[in-house]
Amino acid sequence: MTDAPRPYESYVYAYPHKTAYRPLADRPALRELWADERKDALSLYLHIPFCEVRCGFCNLFTRIGAPDELTTRYLDALDRQATAVADALHAGAATGVRFAAAAFGGGTPTFLDAGELERLCDIAEKRMGADLRAVPLSVETSPSTATADRLSVLAERGATRVSIGVQSFVEEEAKAAVRPQRRSDVEAALGRIRDARIPVLNIDLIYGIDGQTPESWRLSLDAALAWRPEELYLYPLYARPLTPLGRRAHPSEAGWDAQRLDLYRRGRDHLLARGYEQVSMRMFRRSGAPREGADDYACQTDGMIGLGCGARSYTSDLHYSFDYAVGMREIRSIIDAYTTTEDFSRAEVGRAVDADETRRRHLLQSLLQAEGMAVEGYRERFGSRPADDFPAELDRFAGLGWLDTDAGPDLLRLSPTGLAYSDALGPALFSPAVRAAMAAYEAK
Repeated sequence: MTDAPRPYESYVYAYPHKTAYRPLADRPALRELWADERKDALSLYLHIPFCEVRCGFCNLFTRIGAPDELTTRYLDALDRQATAVADALHAGAATGVRFAAAAFGGGTPTFLDAGELERLCDIAEKRMGADLRAVPLSVETSPSTATADRLSVLAERGATRVSIGVQSFVEEEAKAAVRPQRRSDVEAALGRIRDARIPVLNIDLIYGIDGQTPESWRLSLDAALAWRPEELYLYPLYARPLTPLGRRAHPSEAGWDAQRLDLYRRGRDHLLARGYEQVSMRMFRRSGAPREGADDYACQTDGMIGLGCGARSYTSDLHYSFDYAVGMREIRSIIDAYTTTEDFSRAEVGRAVDADETRRRHLLQSLLQAEGMAVEGYRERFGSRPADDFPAELDRFAGLGWLDTDAGPDLLRLSPTGLAYSDALGPALFSPAVRAAMAAYEAK
């Protein structure tokens, strides 16, 4: 067997990554980009780039706090953007525009107060035309912002899933991850979420924290399981550039990889033994629980509308967004520029996606699902087989033991080892052009 690469190269939640995006010289008009696209089953994502604290591991597009009525100015800009995007979608549309799913992410959407959350829902419904009570609506929250009044608004407006970032129920570990919180506050927030009767509760946990042991990891898992969450996400800790943890000294790479891989396997086995099904490397769903949100990596086809300065949108041949940063100063500057923007009718930053990139994206996002990918479905979409398009990559994965040899010729599925190495397998499918663009990106 070929020597395995490091298991934790990069979390692939979208392809191509934003670090491969560049300013679009022609600034194409949105109505032209969407003129010939299918618009009958779009996904809608509204991005709120505010948090009360910046976690040590976080490289998301978010800032701490919102002084001088910044949330009001941000929602004003979001309203202007939604109006422009809706106009572009409906311009010359032969068929109706329909949204099949919606999500509020960030940042922390529940950083907004109850009245502001009402306005956020109004923007999704009255400006964009999304029927939030008729489609899955997922919302991210935190222990400190999951208040009863906010959750009441979300439940009344149709939220079907709430995802809360707990990370660890051990206070010393939370502090080590630069996520200071008291377990009593976390438990109180979980109680309020259950009281709101939103159908799906997801709890995020992190493994690989400095000082974490198999015993403390199991304590966090059992504390989460006590709430019988419909979903659990188990994330490996990363120390990324320009984040608080990224500026600290870490354990040796080999030792840290071994710790994280061991804790992943322990967490996986613990959940599988307690009635959870593995959906992807990170995602576990309680058997029989409702499926009220999009699965990890599940969007192989295009049709995403992102609103907000950290959101991205997908057409069949262009992915676009606004500028991207991780450092606080740059993020504040981008948010400030967004709040003063009047004309949202054009795409500003993005990356064209050609036929090869579309195939890569489909294979990558499908293969990272535990259920695997039907070869016939790929052939129906592209007129070829995965082995024809990616022979070297698939041969390598087979040599590493990452492919399930019992899946049969009609299903491409990862083995348990392959799932464990998802964060190495995903980046291995990046095209040379995307790799070059990401390498040339100057972090800011």
